[in-house]
Amino acid sequence: MPAKSSRDPLTEAFYVYLEGERNCSPRTLVNYRHALAEFRKFRPETAWRAATADDFRAFLFDRMKREQSRASIRLTFSALRSFYRFLMERKGLTLNPLVSVLLPKAEKQLPAFLTIKQVEELLAAPLTAPLEKQAPAWVPLRDAAILELLYSAGLRLSELAALNVNDLDPYSETLRVIGKGAKERVCPVGEPALLAISRYRQAAGVHNGPLFLNKSRRRLGAHSIWSRMKKYLRQVGLPATISPHKLRHSFATHLLDNGADLRSLQTLLGHSSLSTTQVYTHVTTDRLKKAYDQAHPRA
Repeated sequence: MPAKSSRDPLTEAFYVYLEGERNCSPRTLVNYRHALAEFRKFRPETAWRAATADDFRAFLFDRMKREQSRASIRLTFSALRSFYRFLMERKGLTLNPLVSVLLPKAEKQLPAFLTIKQVEELLAAPLTAPLEKQAPAWVPLRDAAILELLYSAGLRLSELAALNVNDLDPYSETLRVIGKGAKERVCPVGEPALLAISRYRQAAGVHNGPLFLNKSRRRLGAHSIWSRMKKYLRQVGLPATISPHKLRHSFATHLLDNGADLRSLQTLLGHSSLSTTQVYTHVTTDRLKKAYDQAHPRA
C-alpha cells in the first residue's frame, strides 16, 4: 500500500497530478502506486529528496536478483522517473538521481494477434450463446457491439469503457476517442460495428450518457468487459488469457497485411511515436518470409 498522505505528501500530490492533470487511467495509477511503494519498502529509511543514484541502482539489482522481467523492471522505473520529473517541475527538486541509472534493454516481443477467422468466430459468439438467467435480452447485443467496436476501431480497453453515446457519429461513421494523456483522435468505424451498436442501443434504450451499460444501467467497467470477453473466448475454443488488447493488435496487423501505410496506422492507434507502431511491421515481415519460404521454388 502507498504511504498515507499525512506521512508522504509528495507521493499523494503526485497521484493527484496524475489523475487530475494527466488524466491517467485507473490501471496506470495502480501501476505507479505499486512502483513507488516497492521502492519505499526497499529503502524505507530514505526520504525521496535524499535518494541517490546508488539507491536506485541497488533497487534495480534487487529486482534483477528476484528475476523480474525486463518489462516489469522498466515499467517500475518509468513510474519512478515520472515521479522525479514531477518533483523537479513542481516541488523544487534540483537533481534527478535517476538520470544516470541505466536500465536493461527491453526484450523484443512481437505483439500477438488473432487470425481473421478467429476474430470472426469471436465476434459471432455473443449472438450464439445461451442467454444468461436474469440478464436483460439486450446483453448479447451489447457484447456483440463491444467486440465489433474493439476490433473495428482498434481501441484500448480503457478507451472503449469511457465512451459516451455522443462520441459516436453514425452519419460520418466516426468515433471520437480520448486516448492516453487525454489526447483526442477520430477513428473510422466499420458498417458491421455501426449496425451492432445500433441494434444494441435500440434494444436497450440507450439514448445518452455512457454508451455501454451494465445490468443496473450504469457504465460498464473495463474489468467487466474483459470478463465478458473471456466467456466468449472459451465458447469458441480460444485461450481465455487473450486480452481485449489482442483485438487491437489484430486490428493493426490485419490493416498492414492488407496494404495500410504505417503513418495512417499510427494515427488510427493514437501512437505518439511512429517507433511504437513499427513493431507491427516485424509481424507482417515475418509472415511474408514464411510465405516466401513456402511458395518460392528457390527459397
